[in-house]
Amino acid sequence: MSVLTCVLDNMGSSCSRSHSLSEAETTKNARSADIDRRILQETKAEQHIHKLLLLGAGESGKSTIFKQIKLLFQTGFDEAELRSYTSVIHANVYQTIKILYEGAKELSQVESDSSKYVISPDNQEIGEKLSDIDGRLDYPLLNKELVLDVKRLWQDPAIQETYLRGSILQLPDCAQYFMENLDRLAEAGYVPTKEDVLYARVRTNGVVQIQFSPVGENKRGGEVYRLYDVGGQRNERRKWIHLFEGVNAVIFCAAISEYDQMLFEDETKNRKMETKELFDWVLKQRCFEKTSFILFLNKFDIFEKKIQKVPLSVCEWFKDYQPIAPGKQEVEHAYEFVKKKFEELYFQSSKPDRVDRVFKIYRTTTLDQKLVKKTFKLIDESMRRSREGT
Repeated sequence: MSVLTCVLDNMGSSCSRSHSLSEAETTKNARSADIDRRILQETKAEQHIHKLLLLGAGESGKSTIFKQIKLLFQTGFDEAELRSYTSVIHANVYQTIKILYEGAKELSQVESDSSKYVISPDNQEIGEKLSDIDGRLDYPLLNKELVLDVKRLWQDPAIQETYLRGSILQLPDCAQYFMENLDRLAEAGYVPTKEDVLYARVRTNGVVQIQFSPVGENKRGGEVYRLYDVGGQRNERRKWIHLFEGVNAVIFCAAISEYDQMLFEDETKNRKMETKELFDWVLKQRCFEKTSFILFLNKFDIFEKKIQKVPLSVCEWFKDYQPIAPGKQEVEHAYEFVKKKFEELYFQSSKPDRVDRVFKIYRTTTLDQKLVKKTFKLIDESMRRSREGT
């Protein structure tokens, strides 16, 4: 009897162990199935995210587009992010005033009417002091005393004359905006505004990405996009290639206002000629055979003012341009001429089997939030129609 009891007890123990093992396996299998489902859901979600690649030469305005998307289609910048731009903005001020000071000195030596570029002796001393600051690895934050120095130098007639020659001096587009807001920038506890952040100039290094939907991800019909931005300077372009696979659309940013300017990296090369060659190279990439192309003719606001003073024909690509009567009519005439040049380049650089890919051109001013929002909604609509075959 005791033997039988022992056998039964052992059998019960064995059954109990088998039952426990079965429960563990069931739990493990359930977890595995959950993981598989999550992976499948994530894979499907990834398949519905459309990849956009933002390309263009340096100074084309790509980084401003990226910031606008964060402001328009995401949560924007929190206070910590806004504050992180303070040092960038203050550095932009020092860089700007140094460019103008050094530019005035150079122009006073080489121009026939050199006297108008001669800075007053007192302001020369200030210029040297501020140039020394720009030569440091780190910049001091602006204060009232430094702002007084910057303002005095900025208001010098020679510096104002030099500012008018900004196109030949690599002067950043943010120059006037920050010079007009100096007192505010130096206030105690200064927190940059969204507009300050949009104007702030910092070169993109490496690769940055942002995910967004132009109509909101939760709204019916809203497509989700992942935009990749890479540095536009020559030494950054080697990083582009590994991003070229699986791209749904290339957004190429071209600053149309830079037809009279030279590259930051090579002052013998016209920026617009560099843009032309770069656009041509991107168009011919084999992996973009079926990829949509979106061209932003950017910085129209600057172009609009410049075209009244500087003829398009100063650029080799536009040497056959024939101006008409000055005024708004001339602005539109010049813009359409540039647009046509890019259209011709697109069709010349596209093989016959590639010309049916989507190609859209948009006039943009990336500092104009309403215009950027409208443009991305149009892009979304165009790409959706293309995918639906309508």
